[in-house]
Amino acid sequence: MATTNDLKNGMVLKLDGGELWAVVEFQHVKPGKGGAFVRTKLKNVLSGKVVDKTFNAGVKVDVANVDKREMQYSYRDGDDFVFMDTETYDMVNVSAGTVGDAANYMLENTLATVAFNEGAALYVDLPAAVELTISNTEPGLQGDRSTGGTKPATLETGAEIKVPLFITTGEKVKVDTRSGEYLGRA
Repeated sequence: MATTNDLKNGMVLKLDGGELWAVVEFQHVKPGKGGAFVRTKLKNVLSGKVVDKTFNAGVKVDVANVDKREMQYSYRDGDDFVFMDTETYDMVNVSAGTVGDAANYMLENTLATVAFNEGAALYVDLPAAVELTISNTEPGLQGDRSTGGTKPATLETGAEIKVPLFITTGEKVKVDTRSGEYLGRA
């Protein structure tokens, strides 16, 4: 148990009959009139639903026991992704629903953080940026410069992103794993 004064981004709370919610944002508010409170934005760990919730200051909240382990993505097994624990070498199957959008930026041997609660995988967290190769994009035209528009490009993972017009097939680029945006050449 913790109080609302102890909240931090990334903390996982057990609310509403055992549902797990990750703290995305929090803000302590002390109005001029009335008691202090904590305004939070919570994301349901399983469904991905985001809600705003307000707690009175100092209220006790149940913190879920989340075990985060560094794991290496090994291969795809049907609808599951197989990860290997980098310390114990145990293989763990994680469902595609749990992996979510991270699948767009994972190649074999990619390191990721996998969060577990009571033996079940909750979510997969990739590094903020990854380097991937462009497998297909239309060629740029004469006169295209770095300060121009963008064009669609397919990554080696199959995901599609927008890149500047000067990027060609076969180039390595940095991609933001949270937004899917092009960050630059690798």
